[in-house]
Amino acid sequence: MKKKLLAMMLVTAMSLSLVACGGGSDSEGAGASGEKAESTGVSITIFNTKSEIQDQFVEMAEEYSAATGVDVEVYYSSDTVAAHLATRYSANDPYTISMVDAKDVYSLGEEHAIDLSDEEWVANTDYAISVGGKVLGFPVCIEARGVMYNATAIEAITGEEFNPDDYKTLDAFQGLLDQLVAGGMETPTGIMKEDWSMGAHYLAQVYEEQSDVEAFITSLHGGSADLANNEKWNSLMDTFDILMKYNYAAGSPVAAEREVSEQKLAEGEIAFMFGGNWDWAMINAYDYSEKMGMMPVPQNTSDGSNEKLVGGGSKYFMIDSSDNTSAEQQQAAKDFLHWLVFDEAGNKFLTEDCALVPAYSNINADALDPLSISVKAYADGGNLIENYNYLPDDHYSINGASFQKYLAGQVDRAGLAAEIESYWSSTTPVEH
Repeated sequence: MKKKLLAMMLVTAMSLSLVACGGGSDSEGAGASGEKAESTGVSITIFNTKSEIQDQFVEMAEEYSAATGVDVEVYYSSDTVAAHLATRYSANDPYTISMVDAKDVYSLGEEHAIDLSDEEWVANTDYAISVGGKVLGFPVCIEARGVMYNATAIEAITGEEFNPDDYKTLDAFQGLLDQLVAGGMETPTGIMKEDWSMGAHYLAQVYEEQSDVEAFITSLHGGSADLANNEKWNSLMDTFDILMKYNYAAGSPVAAEREVSEQKLAEGEIAFMFGGNWDWAMINAYDYSEKMGMMPVPQNTSDGSNEKLVGGGSKYFMIDSSDNTSAEQQQAAKDFLHWLVFDEAGNKFLTEDCALVPAYSNINADALDPLSISVKAYADGGNLIENYNYLPDDHYSINGASFQKYLAGQVDRAGLAAEIESYWSSTTPVEH
């Protein structure tokens, strides 16, 4: 209860801060206020695309501005990144720093980003993105996807210490779910119905687990892929069906609110839910169990994919290279990136305030949350299946809507596969 009250106070404080700074809606700036260091006369803008850390960015901008004298405004938009930035570019009003996805660095970086190859932080990460021999993308964090679990809730029923390695096959996983049901947890799983969760994350794993991802994507574009009979498709859909079978919201799965699902997992009403370490930004608002973590998606497979999370570098900063951004602004932006990597306050912002797994070897990660600790362990052990970074911009919205139909029982597995194949055969490949 103390944690819940504290979380409510923090959320209220952040909300008031956001309102005071003029933020809180798409593309509204959140500028600095209050006492500042002597102004340098330099202003920079930051485009944030992670909604769950917008409040933290707003608060950080105030503190950074006060400490440095550089005026910082933070913006957020839920629009597709490439489309949103295209509007800003065409208006000759680019952000100084833009948070983008990996594919955006490849498609936009050469024309719109400055070369960061000489920056000190480059030597401290394996995740920077280079295009044409130039480092253009600053990795903001490492993120990974898998099945989140509440070990406290599981152990309360089984009476045994939970070891996720014991449940890497679907058969073993379903056996545990049955044990939880028998022990009184009537519905031990949850499913986030959001299109991005199912279309950009769960479905994407079908591609990412293929032995030759590029060849498989090419076959989808060419209309020759037989998704309904693909081994990885059926393996992951078998698991999805089990998650659906034990889903607490099975009666109205598409009406389930993410916040409710996150709270149920946090407080142990359910034990498992597919997601990523970014979910901690919501979980920590509730009276969460201390023993939580992430595990690979259980599958009856022998290729080792059920021993790995899917992830890697996630979200990248680019600094604008156009004449609309002055040399002083570009230097201020470089200084901000340097602050994130080498200043204690910058490190704290990433790992504690935003609960992000750092992509830099020098950043202490001892204060990470339980989900991120799991991700770091898998990353350090070389047990991450690499993200596929070249999905078309409308992939998650269109295929996520198809997945929602499947979740609601409005289409069967073969019908879902056909809709996904139809999407791919009618879309343009992303150049890379």
